[in-house]
Amino acid sequence: MTVPGAGALLVAAPTLTDPNFFRSVVLLMNADEDGAVGLIINRMTDVPVREYLPDWCDLLAPPRMIFDGGPVRPETAIGVGVRPGVEPDAMWRPIPGGIGFIDVGQPPGEVIGVSEARIYAGYAGWGAGQLEAEMEIGSWFAVAGSADDVFDPVPGTLWRRILQKQEPHIARYANYPIDPRTN
Repeated sequence: MTVPGAGALLVAAPTLTDPNFFRSVVLLMNADEDGAVGLIINRMTDVPVREYLPDWCDLLAPPRMIFDGGPVRPETAIGVGVRPGVEPDAMWRPIPGGIGFIDVGQPPGEVIGVSEARIYAGYAGWGAGQLEAEMEIGSWFAVAGSADDVFDPVPGTLWRRILQKQEPHIARYANYPIDPRTN
């Protein structure tokens, strides 16, 4: 099975019970023969960005909270933003879907043209062949992503809503009970 490229979304199958990824939506940042890296985009923390990166608050899409990007290196801040028409540079790495990655270690005034952004703590990572194996057994649905998904104002319900927009054989999982034994 082929892993989709940067900008695609991985939607956790309801049978994926690993607490790090249960009902998660992951934006792929990079995927190649060495592995894959992504950000969980539907897990908002209760930590305001203002506490750690106050200069970035004016550019953030609501809610202006830090998001839990994944279990790898949670002390690392990663910015995702919309910056139309800007070529890649040291502070901007665009990916398909109209979004890109921003160097939040720089003052926001040096990253000209950002119309909205989110800040993530940590990321998700897979070693060589690991994500392919997980997709092969049906742990993930790969779907097209967009800036609207990444900057959704109600991230807690994003998993279900993204599934509902898919083909019927995938959309049916949107109503899968959290514990099928209680159904």
